[in-house]
Amino acid sequence: MSFAQEILERVKAKDPAQPEFHQAVMEVVNSLELVLERHPEYRAHKVIERIIEPERVIMFRVPWLDDQGVIQVNRGFRIEMNSAIGPYKGGLRFHPSVNLGILKFLAFEQVFKNALTTLPMGGGKGGSDFDPKGKSDNEVMKFCQSFMTELFRHIGPDTDVPAGDIGVGAREIGYLFGQYKRIMNEFTGVLTGKGLNWGGSLIRPEATGYGAVYFAAEMLKTRNETLEGKICLVSGSGNVAQYTVEKLLHLGGIPVTLSDSSGYIFDPEGIGYEKLEFVKELKNVKRGRIAEYAEKYKSATYFPVDPKLDYNPLWDHKAHCAFPSATQNEINGKDAANLIKNGVYVVSEGANMPTTPEGVDIFLDNKILYGPGKAANAGGVSVSGLEMTQNSMRLRWSREEVDKKLQEIMKNIHDNCYQTAERFGTPGNYVNGANIAGFLKVADAMIDLGVV
Repeated sequence: MSFAQEILERVKAKDPAQPEFHQAVMEVVNSLELVLERHPEYRAHKVIERIIEPERVIMFRVPWLDDQGVIQVNRGFRIEMNSAIGPYKGGLRFHPSVNLGILKFLAFEQVFKNALTTLPMGGGKGGSDFDPKGKSDNEVMKFCQSFMTELFRHIGPDTDVPAGDIGVGAREIGYLFGQYKRIMNEFTGVLTGKGLNWGGSLIRPEATGYGAVYFAAEMLKTRNETLEGKICLVSGSGNVAQYTVEKLLHLGGIPVTLSDSSGYIFDPEGIGYEKLEFVKELKNVKRGRIAEYAEKYKSATYFPVDPKLDYNPLWDHKAHCAFPSATQNEINGKDAANLIKNGVYVVSEGANMPTTPEGVDIFLDNKILYGPGKAANAGGVSVSGLEMTQNSMRLRWSREEVDKKLQEIMKNIHDNCYQTAERFGTPGNYVNGANIAGFLKVADAMIDLGVV
């Protein structure tokens, strides 16, 4: 049995009901076989065994009153995975699917993603099985206040700095920060994604989507190409998808799809600036469904989700680039094969681990430009890190300054992944490049800090 298989079997035995976490560990450890051959000191120091075990797991109940005066009870989590290079940093996700295994996978990925940014941030993740969809502002506020009443004792600007994620936007961050400030009687940069008029950073909402597009542009440069005129498939319709579309338009791309949990729209004429503004209003203000896009714009067709299908037809259209920006495992083996068949040769992941292992293998076997999430979607946490810096310095940078820093960070991440993959004998393999580059930084720090 290989060392990678041995580690995976151990993880499965310890955490048998956490398939997403198993998947994330498998992807990273398979890449690290290349490192361990050259650097046996990592095995001697049991770095991998330590890095897959969270430093701390916090689980708590969240009781709150709904608008009818009925007591509701949800479960809250914070996974503080690794702080070898800085305070824990990672989002909070409010969604019915949230459980310990999903958050451990996200926290594990976050460790390597944060290491790639070059900023001093460890990795963490948290959230709740609470669903803000369909709740009133008052109900969301009551839940957030109850959630923070427990979480506050575990976080701080030099300890753990949460951010937003699925189901946690500006509204939720505001309620969470307000309760933290009330309890602690201090105004510190303990959360990122804050409102611009009370400590937030420009470009933060845009950062993950912009970063995924910048990463795709850097990959295309290795083939002397640009995004100009490229047809692009984008999934999701939240912040990441919206700003992926926006930056694609800035760089001359032609986005033609968007989706939500009910289905997707395909607009062969392209989703231009006016149509994008409609989507932002629909999703961010009205909290409506993407089907309404096709009702307004006759150039588009709406396709409802068909649960009988074992593939996602969104990925079955002629295109050059794909930007999965919705959720984990949204591209399976059939979807990956459809993308290749339809001419897609650039995939830049805006979501966390949106491609199954079978799909990843298909992308790598076909030698397309494939940017895995821990590299391609690191723009969001990068600007979160820049927000932390601005909070610490009591400064605020302009939109141009932050966007320039984001571009520089994404270029550095790309170059680090590209060069690391070459150095370890797998040129063009951004999966190996990202996993190894992130691991080396964290592993070296862990050895320096001793057995802790």
